[in-house]
Amino acid sequence: MENIDVMLVPLRGILLEIGNFLPRLGVALAVIVVGWLLAKGLRMAVVKTLRAFNFHILTERAGIDGFLKQGGTEKDTVEWFGLIAYVLVLVASLIVAFNTLGLTQVTDLLGKVLLFVPRLLVALLVVVFGSYFSRFIANAVQRYFQAAGISDAEILSRIVRYAVMVFVLLLAVDHLEIGGGLIQHTFLILLGGVVLALALAFGLGARERAAQLIERWFPRDPRDPA
Repeated sequence: MENIDVMLVPLRGILLEIGNFLPRLGVALAVIVVGWLLAKGLRMAVVKTLRAFNFHILTERAGIDGFLKQGGTEKDTVEWFGLIAYVLVLVASLIVAFNTLGLTQVTDLLGKVLLFVPRLLVALLVVVFGSYFSRFIANAVQRYFQAAGISDAEILSRIVRYAVMVFVLLLAVDHLEIGGGLIQHTFLILLGGVVLALALAFGLGARERAAQLIERWFPRDPRDPA
């Protein structure tokens, strides 16, 4: 009889643990279901709100929607913002659920993801408005150079647009805190190398070509005695 009681002690402990775990599991599942429903509702609300404010027109004019379509995705920028909001709420509900189950390591990992999502949203907004601003600046530069009679106005405007976009992307990456300052330093080194290479090319091997370009972009006044 004593042997049977000794054998039943571990079984009682297991049943007790299961009895304590099942209510927490039920609460965790309920939290996940409610979080999933809230995430779907927030996703629809974000998409409808952004479309009501014509945010999709801004992203389309900025060229971001076209870039996404070229990448093979059928979602536009507004739908991606809705998806990020969906993931944000869903991750928050998972944190609450796993915390209820006592899985602290999982909640710590999801907490880092939850802190990263708002930075991702801000970085995407920087890219959207920066892309629109770069196109606006490029169009203004192109019109100015065309009015000045410079034949390469379109090429120069593209250079200006790409330069602004690179700066915007650096701001977005810096906000995401990816790679520390490695990406910024690498870009500055590459930019310095490109500028130095162009300077050497124009200074050593393409002086005549550079003079022709300067003469074409900024023609000399025939009345100037120089």
